Amino acid sequence: MTRVTQNLPHGINIAEESPRDIDGICHVNQTAFQSHYEANVVVRLRLNCDEICSMVAKFGEQVVGHILFSPVHIVQNHGRSIKGMGLGPLAVLPNYQGKGIGMSLSQAGILRMKQIGYPFVVVLGHPGYYLRFGFTPASAYSIRCAFENIPDEAFMICVFNSEVMQGVKGVAHYRPEFDEKS
Repeated sequence: MTRVTQNLPHGINIAEESPRDIDGICHVNQTAFQSHYEANVVVRLRLNCDEICSMVAKFGEQVVGHILFSPVHIVQNHGRSIKGMGLGPLAVLPNYQGKGIGMSLSQAGILRMKQIGYPFVVVLGHPGYYLRFGFTPASAYSIRCAFENIPDEAFMICVFNSEVMQGVKGVAHYRPEFDEKS
């Protein structure tokens, strides 16, 4: 179990999700994004993928933040594929935003992905937020996102193993659960 407590408001703890957190995770994603899409992606990934990492920030027993990592494959022109992880969604309840919870979830999750041994993590998000965690535009590595119309600066990568990633160029494909629009 990963626990991060530095720079968190008193009473907030971060840990890997447990079955009793599932309803709270759904609520956090629906509330933070004001949409069902992200919550539904999390549900579909939990049902269809054994290789997710889901972490929560809790105030007492209440889930107030959530982060999910799921497999991403970078497919190169010659067909070779390199597997890493994709960060997202990351959600914090509005009343708890701006308190370092998202940052702590990101740090804990990224560290966990590095410890497991994934060569990279990608994220589709605001560069002003994610650059602080070691992300750089994936286009600097000649890697682009399979989703259409994604600005270069919004698709980023954090490389943990430069040997594995040396010369890797291609298209990053998220799991099909992200393609469903419900």
